[in-house]
Amino acid sequence: MGTPSMLFSESPDDPFALGRGASAVLDDHGTVVGWSTRAQELLGYSAKEVIGRAWQDLLIDARDLPVARSAVVDAMRTGGWFGVLPVRHREGRRVEMGFRARAVTRDGDSQEWLLVGAPAADVIAWQRDRALLDGLYHRSPIGLATYGPDRRVIRINRAIAKASGVPAEAPVGRRPSEFMVDEDAGPAEERVRHVLETGEPLIFTEQSARTRHDPGRERMVSVSAFRMEDSAGRVLGVAETVEDVTQRYRARRRLTLLNEASARIGTSLDVTQTARELAEVASHGLADYCSVDLLKAVTHGDEPHQGVAGPLLRVALSPPEHRVPFQEGEVVPLLPESPQARCLAERRTILERLLSLRPEWYAMDRRRVEVALGLGVHSLIVVPLVARGLVLGVVSLWRARHSEPFEDDDATVAQEFSSRAAVCIDNARRFTQQQSAALTLQRSLLPSVAPDLPAVEVACRYLPASCEPGIGGDWFDVIPLSGARVALVVGDVVGHGIHAAASMGRLRAAVRTLASLDLEPVEVVARLDDLVGLLATELEANADGNRSAAEQVLGATCLYAVYDPVSRRCSLARAGHPAPVVSTPDGQVTLLDMPAGPPLGLGGLPFETYDLDLPEGSLLTLYTDGLLEARSGDVDAAVENLRECLAHSADPLDHTCHAVVDALLSVDHVPTDDVALLIARTRVLAPENVASWELPLEATAAARARELATAKLAEWGLTELAFTTELVASELVTNTYRYAAGPVTLRLIRTHCLTCEVSDTSHTSPHLRRALSTDEGGRGLFLVAQLTERWGTRYTHDGKTVWTEQPLPPAADHEQPPRAC
Repeated sequence: MGTPSMLFSESPDDPFALGRGASAVLDDHGTVVGWSTRAQELLGYSAKEVIGRAWQDLLIDARDLPVARSAVVDAMRTGGWFGVLPVRHREGRRVEMGFRARAVTRDGDSQEWLLVGAPAADVIAWQRDRALLDGLYHRSPIGLATYGPDRRVIRINRAIAKASGVPAEAPVGRRPSEFMVDEDAGPAEERVRHVLETGEPLIFTEQSARTRHDPGRERMVSVSAFRMEDSAGRVLGVAETVEDVTQRYRARRRLTLLNEASARIGTSLDVTQTARELAEVASHGLADYCSVDLLKAVTHGDEPHQGVAGPLLRVALSPPEHRVPFQEGEVVPLLPESPQARCLAERRTILERLLSLRPEWYAMDRRRVEVALGLGVHSLIVVPLVARGLVLGVVSLWRARHSEPFEDDDATVAQEFSSRAAVCIDNARRFTQQQSAALTLQRSLLPSVAPDLPAVEVACRYLPASCEPGIGGDWFDVIPLSGARVALVVGDVVGHGIHAAASMGRLRAAVRTLASLDLEPVEVVARLDDLVGLLATELEANADGNRSAAEQVLGATCLYAVYDPVSRRCSLARAGHPAPVVSTPDGQVTLLDMPAGPPLGLGGLPFETYDLDLPEGSLLTLYTDGLLEARSGDVDAAVENLRECLAHSADPLDHTCHAVVDALLSVDHVPTDDVALLIARTRVLAPENVASWELPLEATAAARARELATAKLAEWGLTELAFTTELVASELVTNTYRYAAGPVTLRLIRTHCLTCEVSDTSHTSPHLRRALSTDEGGRGLFLVAQLTERWGTRYTHDGKTVWTEQPLPPAADHEQPPRAC
C-alpha cells in the first residue's frame, strides 16, 4: 500500500512532524513496548493500559483485522509502510489514522517496529498540499518562481522554462539582471525587493520580461508576488506566479491604438496634418517607422486620377530618420515590383513578414542605397488609402532590427485605422477653406464637457440660434482654480455669424487667461472690459466703414463667479449680464439683486463685487438673455417660470436643465437668439479634507511646517507624497520668513489632487528664475515648480497665497471622469 518513508519531518506542517505525531513501539511479536503521550491524547489509552499487550487485540476492531494484517504483510516485505488504518479508541469508536512504520534492528538481531500516527484528515490534507506543490512546479500552466532572501532565484517551474526557452536550472542562484535585459531586470528586482522588505503582496502587476538570449522577442507577464515566512516568522524569500500575457497585451495595445487613432487622426481639415497624425499614431504603437505617401493630386486638393500608381509625394514620416530613402516633401518613384506599387494597383493590404529592403524597388542613387540598408528593415505592411472609392495614396509601416515581425493581426489593425485616416484625408481634400475655418471655429466655441469638480457639480445646455449660419456669441465656461475653487462664467456677444463667434472665442480665451491669474471677480471683469475696448478699436480700424464687427464686441456682456468649497463663499461680478438665480436646499429661490455694471467695452465705469455664502447643495444658475426672451418676450413671466423650475434643488441637474429648457423654450420653434444655460450645485469640502495651521514667523517655522505636513499626509494615507510636500512647504515657508512679515498660514487640501498653500501678509509675488552657479540661493522655487504639477500665486485683501498642486497616487485618486454637456 505504500513505500518506506521517513518517520519524522522537519516541516511544521507535516502531521508526522516531531511533537505532532503519536508514536508507539512494537516488538517482533506485535506487543506494544512503547507508547507516547500524544498517542494517549489521540486514542485515549494510557501507557499502562497498552504496554505489554498485542496491538491487534487492543487497537484493532475485529472487522478491520483483514486490512490490518494486509498492512503487516506489506510492512514485513518492504521493511516499512505508509497508509491509513482504522483503529479503535478507548471509548470504542473507530478513528481513521495515518501511519508510518519502520523496522528497527536491536542487539541480538531482534527487531522492533516504530510507528508514528496522525489523524487521517491531517495526513490527507498534508498529502494534498504536497501534491499541489508538486503540481505547481511540474504541471501547472502558470509560471512559478521563488527567490531567497538574497533575491536570487531558488527555483522556477516548467511553465517558465518552457515559455522563456531557458532550462529550469539556468536561472537558479542568479538575479534577474543576469538573465533579463537591463530595462526589464531593474523593475523585476525592485519588485522582489519591495515584497521582501515590506511584506506587501503584489497582485497582477504587468511587466516586460525579455531575456538576454532573445532580447528581440517581446514578452509581457502578469506577476503576483508574496513573501514566504516559516512558522516562527522568519523570512524565507519571495514567491511569484508569472503568467505570459503577451497576446493579451498586444490585443489591448492594438485596441488602444485604434482608440487613439480615432481621437488623434482627423483633428483638422488639413491633408498634411492628417497624414502626420496617421504616421505618428502608427509609429508610436505599431511600427518602428511609418511613411504616408499621397498622390500629388490629393495634396493639391484635386480628385486623383484612378488607375495611376504615381507619382507619390511623401507627406509624412514618423519618427524623423535621415536613413529612410525619401524624406517629407520628396517625390517617391516606384517600380512596378515594389510592394507599394502592387498595393496601389490591387487595392489590398500587403504583409511582408520577413524581407530585406530592396533598393531596386526605388530609383535610388548609390548613396541612398547604402544609407537605407543600414536601417535593418525586416518586416513591412503596406496599406492603401481608399475613401469613397478613390485611391488617395499608401501607408508603409516598417519594423527594423530588434522588433518582432508583423503578424496578421497587425495588418488588420493597420488597415482599420488607415481606412479611417483615408476618410479624414478625403474630407480635408474636399472641404473648402471657408468650410474648414467655420468647422474649426465651431469646435472651439464652447467647452465640450462639464468637468466634475470638488467644488461643484455642473450641467449645461447650449442651443444655437435658428438664423444662418447658426454660429452665435453666447458662451459659458467652468474653470478650475487653485485651492479647490471654481470659476463659473457666462457671456454673450450680441449678433451672429463668424464675427460674433470669433469675438466670443477671444473673450473666452481671455477669461481663461485672467482666471489663471487668480484675480478677484471684479478684477477679471475690469480687465476684460479693457480688452474688449482694445478689440473694438482694432476691429473699427480694420472695418473700412463697416462697423458691424465693432458693434458686436461693444454689445458683449459677462457674468463671472468664483465659489470656494472650503468657506462656502461665492463672489460674483457682472457686466450688463442678467443676474443669476440661487436655489437653496430649503426651497428658497432668489434672483440675486446684485450691481449690474455696464456692458463690456464702454470703459470708464466701475464694477462691483457681490459676496454671499451658499449652503451645501445650493443651485447657482447662470444663463444668457436668450433664455428669458425665447418664448413670449415677457421677461418677468420667464423669470417666474425659471424660479419654479429651480425650486427642487435636490433633483438631478440634467433633469433640471431639461425642465428649464422645456418650460422657457418653445418645443416646435428654434430660438432666434443663442441660449446658454449653466447650473452648478455647490459642494462643501469635508473638514477632514482640509488642514490649516498658523505658524509664527520665526526660524523654526519651516521645520514645524514639515512636521505638520508629514503628519497630516500620514493620517490621509498619502505618505508617497510626503517627501515632495515636505520640501514644498519648507521652501514656501522659508521664502515667507525671509521676505514677508507677520504670521504665516499653511493649508493642505485633499481633493482630486493635493493642494499645499502658504499665505502671508505680503503682496510681493515670488518669481521663478534661473540661479547662477555662483548664487547661494534662488533655486527653491525652481525645485517647487519641478516637483509639482502646477503652482501659482493669488492675492487677497490681506496679502497673498502661494499654492501648489500634486496629483494623488492612483490608489487614492477618486476623481470622476468628465460628463458631457
